[in-house]
Amino acid sequence: MFEKFKISVIGAGSWGMALANHAAGLGHDIVLWEFNPDDALKLSSTRKRESVLKNVILNEHIHVTSNLDKAVKDAHIILLVIPSHVFRNVVKQIAQCDILPESFIVSCTKGIENDSLMSMSEIIFQEMPGIDPDHVLVLSGPSHAEEVSRGVPTAVVVASKHEHMATTIQKALSNVSFRIYRSNDIIGVELGGSLKNVIAIAAGICDGAGFGDNTKAALQPRGLAEIIRLGRKLGAAPITFSGLSGMGDLIVTCMSMHSRNRYVGEQIGKGNTLESVLANMTMVAEGIRTCKSTYDLAQKYNVEMPICSEVYGILFENKEPIHAMTDLMNRDVKPEIWY
Repeated sequence: MFEKFKISVIGAGSWGMALANHAAGLGHDIVLWEFNPDDALKLSSTRKRESVLKNVILNEHIHVTSNLDKAVKDAHIILLVIPSHVFRNVVKQIAQCDILPESFIVSCTKGIENDSLMSMSEIIFQEMPGIDPDHVLVLSGPSHAEEVSRGVPTAVVVASKHEHMATTIQKALSNVSFRIYRSNDIIGVELGGSLKNVIAIAAGICDGAGFGDNTKAALQPRGLAEIIRLGRKLGAAPITFSGLSGMGDLIVTCMSMHSRNRYVGEQIGKGNTLESVLANMTMVAEGIRTCKSTYDLAQKYNVEMPICSEVYGILFENKEPIHAMTDLMNRDVKPEIWY
């Protein structure tokens, strides 16, 4: 029997709008939070936001608000769909709101905080000490908002320490076009969804610089090997990265025209500066900030991540892509070690 929930979607970017529309279509009561009052009023009135999600009309039953207290009040499920660099601040505010003790807090954000090097779930645990840790989950996987909004068949994964918690989210949000699998590896699912954005920037650089299909085909499995190496150091199960939040998300983000991170890399590969690329973008490419965090984590835990290191050099040290590729190809030959 269908169970109807009040679901709060925190963040009205492309992914937030797509998830809100999807959940509303399933019959749930949806509140969509947009932090800017003027933008919230406009979205509530026009029911569209062409700058972030073209040709998509917001379901008429979705209530849009800029009041965070009202957004999360009495919500059974709170989906956090906000950029990683503002994640902590918003979670701090939610911690001061009147939320249900049994609320499910689900991170849908793919990133690692720069200063603390924490994942999004770790930030939730730190900023919401009163929350039942069993009610903190992560949703990730290959899921471009543009395609989810069109009902393109999509599969993602929800991670929780307890199977029955993940099952609740599966049953609440799955349908014929949006299938949710479950996992108990929270950190693995988070890292797979976050670090693949760095490799996607590298894939875009390959496209922009004209390196070819062979180059990008080599980049993806070797990038996955780097993700697995760091993941093991941080306590993730290596097998997780062969799934939707690892290999699946890596493939789509490296190959898709919808990928913001691949686009950033492509423009840099063509000779544009990072500053000029970002100046012409309205949406966030999480891989840029995640690249800094990944580089720092690799240094901290002494993990060999040559591709991520070269992307860091290109983004933040003005290294030429051709020089980065030469340095990668000229390293000592070795076995194809995964981890």
